[in-house]
Amino acid sequence: MPRIMMNFEERGRFIAIAGVCLFIMTIVISSVFAPMMDVDPNDTRETLIGSQGGGPGWHEFGSVYLLKGANQIWKESSADSYFDATALGDGRILVGFMDGKDVECPKTFSDCSKTGFRIIDVTGEPKVIEEYSYEVKTRKNSEVHAVSLLDSGEFLMSDMDMERIFTVKDGEITWSWEANEIYDSPKDPTERDWLHINDVDVIGDGKYLVSVRNANQILIIERGIGVTEIINADTNDKDDFSCKRMGEMEDTDGDGNIRCGDPSIINHQHNPQWLEEGRILVADSDNNRIVELQRNENGKWEPVWALYEAGGIEFRWPRDADKLPNGNILITDTLNKRVIEVNPEGEIVWGVWTQYIPYEADRLPYGEINGLNGFECCQEYNEMDTEIPVITKGMLVVRVLAPGIPYWFGEIQLVATMASLILMGIGLKSNIGKLLSKLRRVR
Repeated sequence: MPRIMMNFEERGRFIAIAGVCLFIMTIVISSVFAPMMDVDPNDTRETLIGSQGGGPGWHEFGSVYLLKGANQIWKESSADSYFDATALGDGRILVGFMDGKDVECPKTFSDCSKTGFRIIDVTGEPKVIEEYSYEVKTRKNSEVHAVSLLDSGEFLMSDMDMERIFTVKDGEITWSWEANEIYDSPKDPTERDWLHINDVDVIGDGKYLVSVRNANQILIIERGIGVTEIINADTNDKDDFSCKRMGEMEDTDGDGNIRCGDPSIINHQHNPQWLEEGRILVADSDNNRIVELQRNENGKWEPVWALYEAGGIEFRWPRDADKLPNGNILITDTLNKRVIEVNPEGEIVWGVWTQYIPYEADRLPYGEINGLNGFECCQEYNEMDTEIPVITKGMLVVRVLAPGIPYWFGEIQLVATMASLILMGIGLKSNIGKLLSKLRRVR
């Protein structure tokens, strides 16, 4: 009997050790054979990056910084998170931000944050010289992600808290468009992440391109008129699940329909760039790709090419893609924590790994330019399955909860890690069970 007991204990130890070895081998082999990214040490191109940060809820360690090649020239990090950053051309940087530190909350809030825009002077040591902000109930999904300075002196902003776009000058709101004009609205849009309007760009005189993330749609809005075009318009109800997940959109008017675009066209996108008339470049975030949409002869918008990976690494939730004057594309690959420039063949010609998760990047001195010619790139577009495999969903959750994990930790590594943890658990449980049995006998 004692010999049989010893065999059980040895078997448990062996299983636990096998689990440890599997985990170590997975980490070591994956890191050694991970794709690398070579950066020319003499590279002088300048890239402005707005970094959301990391930590719980991703709202810590945020910063806006300038790279020359791969070298950091300056950084400003006094806010919890920074987002869309634009160089104004006179030593000032305009950037959307969110901050929860030292905010005086009204009595109705148990906690609150502030969001809006800042202007940062970077002619010397970076310092905030101007701020427009307002209080929000939470620092998550209520931020100002995009801001632009108009020729009129107004600042144009996207507002995810009240789900609107608006302009402000001298601290006063001068114009606004409310999303409840066309979308089913909850009683209080500040209570949940309803539409997540995450971008607004000027594409003409009083004409704006607006990204409504949770509806899988991009709008063209004109001041004094309203919505003049819906890109990826809702044509049926079969894809509505894509817009209802996690308590986003709902049928509040009871007509059995919500305005949800086809997720195989764009799915929870970020930062669309208006190219020439009838062409838009989009960071198609939940489809993990960069895609160009074109308006066909029937007026319908459809993808014409897509890029799913670069440098041997598949994109993981990219949130910005800018076509550059040289024909290349600057891509912010958020959950891989990298910013890269690819040529029309999809090859990386420049890139850096970032310490925390980046939100958006601009190549200086020109930034994001509207009106550039479109072009065929990378891969022919194929209809994709919008059903995400369970393991891929699990990998997304892991990256959301732990954005600090390395870029090479993917689905295979997740499965191997889960298997190693199961083996260690079985082995430990076996030995603990036998130990408890022995203790009971002693008593």
